[in-house]
Parts: sequence; structure tokens; C-alpha cells
Amino acid sequence: MADINLNEMSLKELKDLQSQVARAIASFEDRKKKLALAELEEKARQMGFSLAELTGNSVPRKRAPATAKYANPANTAETWSGRGRKPRWFDAALKSGKRPEDMAL
Repeated sequence: MADINLNEMSLKELKDLQSQVARAIASFEDRKKKLALAELEEKARQMGFSLAELTGNSVPRKRAPATAKYANPANTAETWSGRGRKPRWFDAALKSGKRPEDMAL
């Protein structure tokens, strides 16, 4: 490794060096973590398990977005799937005498 004389470097050069060192450290840590994870997964596989089974971590499943079931009669761009809190426009329409079937898509 080359000897670096920090006293002869400008502020910009020192900050660039600091940035490079920070990236090198992060990269090193990432490589070590990936290596450790691969070794643990291999050991678990040899024993007939997945690492997720042994650690209790499950792979989160992605939920598809809910499809719209109702539309605001005054502005059809406003929709609601029927899940979660009722939008204000839905409550207002119900209070004005509309039925949910009237707003169904």
C-alpha cells in the first residue's frame, strides 16, 4: 500500500479520500455479510432446512392492490375498494339517500 502524507493534501483531497474509505468499508462489510449468509444458508440446507425456517423469518408475500368497487357519482376518478375507512364522499352519498349499489362499478 502506498504511503499517504495527509499533511500535504488539500481539504478537497482529504474529503475525497474520506469518501473513498467510507465506501470501501461499506463494501467490505456487505461482502462479509453476504459470505456469512451464504455459508449459513448452505449449512441449513445440508441439514434439510431453509435459513428462514430456522430463524423464524418468513418471506413477506406481496398483496395485490384491491380493485375498486365503488365510484364517486360526482367525480368518477375517486374510487373505493370497500376496504378500510369509508371515504367522505361515500358517507355523504349515503346520507343524501344513495345506496351502495348505486355507486357500484
